Formats: sequence, structure tokens, C-alpha cells
Amino acid sequence: MQLPRGPSNVARALVAAFPARLAGDVQSVLAVMPEARLAPMMPFEVEVQGEIVAIPSRIYNEVPGADFERPLSGTQQVILHCLYSRHSDGRVRQRHLEQVVASGEPWVVPFVVQLAGEYVLEILEVIGRGLPGLAVPGSAQRRVYGEFIARNPAFFARTERRVVSYWSCYYRWKYGAFGTYPGCVLLETFRAAVVEQVDAQWPRHMPRLPRADAGERPA
Repeated sequence: MQLPRGPSNVARALVAAFPARLAGDVQSVLAVMPEARLAPMMPFEVEVQGEIVAIPSRIYNEVPGADFERPLSGTQQVILHCLYSRHSDGRVRQRHLEQVVASGEPWVVPFVVQLAGEYVLEILEVIGRGLPGLAVPGSAQRRVYGEFIARNPAFFARTERRVVSYWSCYYRWKYGAFGTYPGCVLLETFRAAVVEQVDAQWPRHMPRLPRADAGERPA
């Protein structure tokens, strides 16, 4: 589904990707973004700390130059990088993801998890490097990702299925065992985060690994 064209419609669509308290900051970011040749596509809804946001699957705006980005506040720059992590060009997505993947802001988390369910291997590797705390019990990263997944079980289930599908279609030749695929490694760390958060087993929507699983507790 492509969202309706028109400056006001596009602005509303992108403002809706963030909590309401950030609306003014998002508008400041939109003011420096070149007009898109196409409207944002296929928004997906997730809950962030009790608030529903609708994040576009793709945007088509050209990337603004550094001179336009420089006046933005720190929060506004994070918003800009989040939006361009949804860009139609995978290299643009990767560059902007690198700027925000380590952020502790809860509203950044869905942008990162969505990218874990996409097909660009280099992006999966960026996420793995940028979230070392996911492997650390009790860490801030593990807590914020665990809370997000606990609030969005259907979204995480869909992400799991997409990871399996892309591995099977594009990367099975390179990673014969699903457990060695970087996307699977990410899913296991996400699973460990939500298991720690809810203190219970979590439904699995991907192949069970032939080893003791870090993301499950014994029954």
C-alpha cells in the first residue's frame, strides 16, 4: 500500500512513525528533507511504550546534504537517521542505521528490529556489532529490546518468519545451517532479551536449533 501523495499527507505519515511528543522534532527534520519522488510505502504498526506508531516500510526522499543536517538537534538527527533507515536504497539504509543502532531510545528499537527481518546481509552484521549488550544479562540494551518485543509479539513473529524466508531464498548456499546465519544469531539474542524481560518461554516461529537454546528456559 502506498500512502497518498501531497505534502500534508506525507508529513502526517512520517510524523506518525514516532511518539506524539516528538512531532515538533519530526517536523523540523522534514523541513530539511528533499521532497520525495514517491510517497512512503506500506506502514507497519507497532507499540512503543504504550503508544502506537506507524513506520513506513520504505521512503524515497533523496538524502539531504551535511549542511542541511548540521543545524538539527541531537534528537532530530536521530529521527532523520531512523527515517533514512527506511530508504529504498539498501546502502542508504545501512549508512543511517550505523548512526542509530546503539541508541537507547525505545522509539529507535522498531527501526532496528525491522531491519533485522530484511535481506541485506551487511545490515544484519551492523546490527550485531551495534548491539553487544543484547548478549549481556541485565543490560540496558537487553531490557529495551526485550520490552519492545514483549509488547509486539506478532511483529516479532513476522520478523522471525521473514528471516527464515530470506535465509532459505538467498543465503542457504552460504550458511548451510540456519543457526550459523547472522539473522538467526540476531533472533536468538532478541529472544534471550524478551525471555529475560517476561521470565517465561517465548513462542518460536523459526527452525529449532540443534543445541541448547539461549532464548528458551526449560519447561
